[in-house]
Amino acid sequence: MDSYVVSARKYRPSTFKMVVGQDNIVRTLKNAILNNHLAQAFLFTGPRGIGKTTCARIMAKTINCTNINSEGEACNECVSCQSFNSSASFNIHELDAASNNSVEDIRNLVEQVRVPPQEGKYKIYIIDEVHMLSQAAFNAFLKTLEEPPAYAKFILATTERHKIIPTILSRCQIYNFKRISVEDIAGHLAYVASSEGITAESDALHIIAQKADGALRDALSLFDQMVTFSGNEITYHSVIENLNILDYDNYFQFVDCFMRSDYRSALVLLNEITSNGFDGQHIIIGMSNHIRNLLVAKDPATISLLEMGNQLSKRYADQAAETDEMFLATALDMLTQSEFDYRQSNVKSLMLENLILQLSLILQKRTEELELKKKIAESESNSGSINEPDASGYQRSKPKELTDEKVEAPQLRSISISERKNELKSIEKAETQNEAFDSKKLTEAWTQYCDGIKNTKINLHSILINSSIAKLNDTTMQVIVDGPMKKTEVEAERAELLFEMRKLLRNDGLMLETVQINKNESKLETGIQSDKLKMAYEKYPGLSYFVETLNLNLEI
Repeated sequence: MDSYVVSARKYRPSTFKMVVGQDNIVRTLKNAILNNHLAQAFLFTGPRGIGKTTCARIMAKTINCTNINSEGEACNECVSCQSFNSSASFNIHELDAASNNSVEDIRNLVEQVRVPPQEGKYKIYIIDEVHMLSQAAFNAFLKTLEEPPAYAKFILATTERHKIIPTILSRCQIYNFKRISVEDIAGHLAYVASSEGITAESDALHIIAQKADGALRDALSLFDQMVTFSGNEITYHSVIENLNILDYDNYFQFVDCFMRSDYRSALVLLNEITSNGFDGQHIIIGMSNHIRNLLVAKDPATISLLEMGNQLSKRYADQAAETDEMFLATALDMLTQSEFDYRQSNVKSLMLENLILQLSLILQKRTEELELKKKIAESESNSGSINEPDASGYQRSKPKELTDEKVEAPQLRSISISERKNELKSIEKAETQNEAFDSKKLTEAWTQYCDGIKNTKINLHSILINSSIAKLNDTTMQVIVDGPMKKTEVEAERAELLFEMRKLLRNDGLMLETVQINKNESKLETGIQSDKLKMAYEKYPGLSYFVETLNLNLEI
C-alpha cells in the first residue's frame, strides 16, 4: 500500500516557475542569479505558509546548478540538482532555529562554513525561523555574517522580523513576502484538484482560499480535509458544512429583510443561526464584510476587489443594485461600533438582537423622518403655520392644517425593495432649510430641548444633561454617553430628538452621532449638569468636599 503524501508536500514548488503569488520576488531573485549579483545574506520575511522556505530551497538549488537556463531556472539534470532533489547535497545545509537555537548550534555551523565546497560553486546555509535564535547565538553568528568567505551564502527565513537584532538585519538583503491572494490560491487549488481527478466547484475553492487567509499551505491542508470529507466531489455546501462557515446566503437574506424593514424575519433568521452554534462576534464580523462587499459591488470599477467566484460576485452585484447606499454606509458604521460593544456587553444575546432590530429599522426611521419633514414643509408653504406652546413653555411651530388633526405615525408595512427606494427618492425632494450654527448655538438649542423634556421624559432628560455634546462639522452633532444602556435610550429617541434639534437650529440637514465611552475611560466634562455643578462649586467652595465625602449624586 502506497504511503499517503499530503498535498502541501506533494505539490510543493521545485522551480521558480511553480511558485504561487510571489511574482515580484521571484523575478528579482532570478535576475540576481542571471546577472551574478548575489548578496552574501538574504532574509525572507512574511506570514506563515506563503513560500519563504520553498523559495530559499529553490534558490539554493539554482545558484549551484551548472546548467542554468536563460530564464534563470535550474536544469534538474546536473549532479548538483540531482543530489539536491534526492536530499543528498553536501553543499546545501538547512538549520531549524526553532530547535537549534543555542550558541553551540551556531558555533557548529560556523565551523562548517570554514570548509570550502568539494564540488559546486557555493555552500548555502538555510536557517529557518531565524528569530528563534538566542541573543548569544545571534552574537556568535554576527561575525561570520559580517565577513563570510566568498563561497558562503546565507538565506534566513522568519515570520517575525521584528525579533531579529538590527545588526543582523543591516547585513541582509531583505525580501518581504506577501499574503497570497484569494484568486491565486483558488487557481492553484483548481490545478491540484484537476491533477488528482477531483471535481470541485469554483465557489467551494474560493471559500477554502478565503478561510486560509493568504497562506497556501493552510489552503492545501483544508483541501485535503475536504477530500477526506467529500470524496472526489467538493461542493460549496459541503465546504461550509465541514469547515463550519456561515453561509453567504444568510447574509443575503439579512439584507433583504433590512431593506424591507422586516425585523421579524431577521430575528427569526438570527435565532436559526445562533441555534446552530455560531458565535455572535462571528456573525457581526461576517455581516460587516458582507455590507463592505455590497458597497464594493456597487461600482463595476471596484467589483474586482471582492476576490470571489463569478457566480457569487454576480449575486453581490445584483443585491448591491437593489440596496440604498446611505443604508449601507449607516449599517457598516453601526456594525463596526458593535464589534467593540459586543465584547464589552454582559448580555450578548440581547445586544445582538438589538443590533439586528436597529439594522432592520434604519430605512423605516429614515422614511418616517422624511415623511414628517415633507408634510410640515408642504403645510407651511400652503397654509402658513401657527405657534403653539408645549409643556416646556417654548414655542413649537405646528402646521395649521395639522392643528386639529392627529398625524398618525407611519405603520410598518412589507413593501418591495424597489418600492422602498422610489419612496425614499420622492420624499427627499421636499424643501429644506440649512442655517449655519456654531458650538454656542448648538449648546443653547440643546439646553432648550433638555428643559423642554424635563417633566415629560424624566429618564431621557437625566441622561442628556449628564452627557457631552459637540459639533463635529457643519452638519453633524455628537452626543457622548457613558454606557450602552444610555446609548440605547438616546438611539430610541433619535427621530424626535433630531426633529426638535433641527427645528431649534433651523437646519434640516443636521445629523446625530451617538458615541459610547466607558465610565472609567473619561469624565464627561461638557454636559449641562457638569457645567451647573462647576458653577455651584465656584460659588460654594466647600460643596466639593461635602459631595465627595458623602458620595452624593447631585442633580441641579
